[in-house]
Amino acid sequence: MQAARLVSVGRMVLEEVAQPEPGPDDLLVKVRACGICGSDRHMFRGEYPTALPVTLGHEFCGTVEAVGEGVTRLAPGALITGDPNIACGHCAQCRAGRPNLCDSLTAIGVFRDGGFADYVIVPQSQAIELPARLSPLHGAFSEPLACCLHGLDVARIQPGDAVAVLGGGVIGLIMVQLARLAGATTVILSTRQAPRRDLAEALGATHTVDAAHDVIEAIAGPHGIAPGGVDVVLECAGVAETFRQGPALARRGGAMVIFGVVPKGEEVAVSPYDLLVKELRIESAWLNPLTHGRAAVMIASGVLELDKLITRTIPLAEVPAVVGAAPAFGEIKIIAVP
Repeated sequence: MQAARLVSVGRMVLEEVAQPEPGPDDLLVKVRACGICGSDRHMFRGEYPTALPVTLGHEFCGTVEAVGEGVTRLAPGALITGDPNIACGHCAQCRAGRPNLCDSLTAIGVFRDGGFADYVIVPQSQAIELPARLSPLHGAFSEPLACCLHGLDVARIQPGDAVAVLGGGVIGLIMVQLARLAGATTVILSTRQAPRRDLAEALGATHTVDAAHDVIEAIAGPHGIAPGGVDVVLECAGVAETFRQGPALARRGGAMVIFGVVPKGEEVAVSPYDLLVKELRIESAWLNPLTHGRAAVMIASGVLELDKLITRTIPLAEVPAVVGAAPAFGEIKIIAVP
């Protein structure tokens, strides 16, 4: 079969590899769609830990082709989404209900071969069945949505809240929709790209801000959209600039959730005094602890607008070039379709 493999930092190639065989508790899944994530680009550049060589791709949806002898709840032909994050289930973090912090956490498409291939192996414990009628392109959003749902759980948005979303990529645009569904009456998205601002407004943002300008003044200034600050800031860009903006955008007693992946080793100066006197709650949301099933249900319900988030679909042959390049202007989500 074909697979797009990261063979070394900065080098990804399309290779012919042996089709994998499912173990006793595994599914052999024919990949129908696999989204390209910002984390794939981080791994390509060596900014995020991964195994090498490895087939990337952790946002996948596919059809069960064959099952191991121990598989009891899924049969060939089922459409599934795979939760890529595999926890041990036995360590202190797992026992406390925090599998995303598992001491032995591994992940499909990061440390074991993933979905940028014709086929992928998925343990049955990681597979969640989707309705057969569902578009696989929508199913491929299950993993990023699962992570976003964890972010919303951490944020604790209340009806009537004002929320600022920093970053206009696919995560920020999903967060806009989730914040509105959670009852936020003011949802502000900040990004430099005008097409993304327009799309955010089409998806429910009440306001957008050009991040090339003074974002803090535009949102939290005396004549801003939310004078004094918003209730919740969702940092979804994964850059130092938005991390610096976040505390200044939150009102006194407000919250900031760190969600975007900043390259490892990057540091940002903060003022402890300012955080103290604002009694600001700063939390982070890492991966998708026990939220993948909720995401699958939400995807199947059709409550989210997903088609507008798909920039284009590509064959496997184009994956290395896309992962190795910076996102193009206006790009939201590119999905590989083997």
